[in-house]
Amino acid sequence: MIPSKNLYRIERDSMGPVKVPKQVYYGAQTQRAIENFPISGWRFGRELLYALGLIKYASAKTNFELGLLQKKIARAIEQASQEVMEGRWDEQFVVDIFQTGSGTSTNMNANEVIANRANEILGSKRGAYRPVHPNDHVNLGQSSNDVFPSAIHIASVALLQEKLLPAMRDLHDALKDKGKEFHSILKIGRTHLQDATPIRLGQEFGGYARQVELGIHRIQNAMKSLSELPLGGTAVGTGINTHPSFAMKAIAMMNKKIGYRFSEAVDHFEAQGAKDALVEMSGTLKTVAAGLIKIANDIRWLGSGPRCGIGEIRLQDTQPGSSIMPGKVNPVIPESLIQVGAQVIGNDSTITLAGLSGNFELNVMMPLIAYNLLQSIHLLGNAVNNFSKRCIQGLNADRQRCEEMVEKSLALATALTPKIGYEEAARIAKKAYVQNKTIRKVVEEECLFPSEELKRLLDPQSMIAPVKPTKKKK
Repeated sequence: MIPSKNLYRIERDSMGPVKVPKQVYYGAQTQRAIENFPISGWRFGRELLYALGLIKYASAKTNFELGLLQKKIARAIEQASQEVMEGRWDEQFVVDIFQTGSGTSTNMNANEVIANRANEILGSKRGAYRPVHPNDHVNLGQSSNDVFPSAIHIASVALLQEKLLPAMRDLHDALKDKGKEFHSILKIGRTHLQDATPIRLGQEFGGYARQVELGIHRIQNAMKSLSELPLGGTAVGTGINTHPSFAMKAIAMMNKKIGYRFSEAVDHFEAQGAKDALVEMSGTLKTVAAGLIKIANDIRWLGSGPRCGIGEIRLQDTQPGSSIMPGKVNPVIPESLIQVGAQVIGNDSTITLAGLSGNFELNVMMPLIAYNLLQSIHLLGNAVNNFSKRCIQGLNADRQRCEEMVEKSLALATALTPKIGYEEAARIAKKAYVQNKTIRKVVEEECLFPSEELKRLLDPQSMIAPVKPTKKKK
């Protein structure tokens, strides 16, 4: 069946005529990209589209102030760009992420949508590109090579500030609160998955809180590199076809609109030829993910049981855990976070490979970097927030279980070492293990210390912080 002519319009670009669906706001170059890249069905999300709209908005405003755009054209572009920022035309951004490596297809997607919408605002029809042209007006003073990486930086910073960092701060607070709540509870420490000397359960959770706090600092430090924008470098970093004041003015306008502090790149050739800032941030997120996996795994182990595991803490029940074992409840929230951490680590490998694939004045894997980095930030933000609310905040400690395990631990023999030496303490520990007795019981049976001194030596409270040794009499 031959489609009706009423279903499409004919547009022309430098390669000739193109059939474009009549109702859409995108144009010929976007249509070619749709046909050229039927790869994954993956699309860029709200944050990147917002950033593109922001850049086009500020660019139109700047070019008007510089006397390069007529007022009516600039205002129409500003309005259309604002609508893109608000998400009104998200369904018009249809290009697959596996596209031209510079992001040109997505940049042109934005240029065409904004141009057609601006013409509509001015009373013209879609596809005519009069009086507003996607290249001559919407893309004035810009190139995909500086716009697209600038959009990645803006989108990443916004998402970090609005989603991941607040979630990390909430998790830090939740862990710190648990550290205070569990301060008085003594438990057995573990090294190599084996019993070690006693610690406070609160100390353990305080360590987790500090891990998260340092993760926050690492993200904030890496964000400094993202604050430099390539905008103004145009095609290869020289700034050809742009006004010398364009980048500075446009970035100032963006800062005023969104409240962040971006600046023009110190060196446009670095900013466009390399993607080190994005690789750095991805590596930072990988580090954060590794720390979160460690915390989530510890929580799983500490809550294992309920009868035949460690069982020092109790996780809140969230859902039935088995399709075959009645009453089983699993640590599904930590498991979810662990899976997200694995995905972020995988994303970092992809971003690393993409980052080292720049050649001369351009990196040609930017869409892949954008998609994976923004996905990592999204996933971590959601998973960390969920972990705080559905796991950490509802944790309880089993004080009795913790105390029983401390008393049973053979590692208590460590406290005897200053008095009887390492070899003798090791003998007692081995004897206690073989005879299935506590260290206290063996020492009492051998009458090695008076009862009061033994009570003092094996008091777990004396083992959880450094103690100044008493000087031996000469």
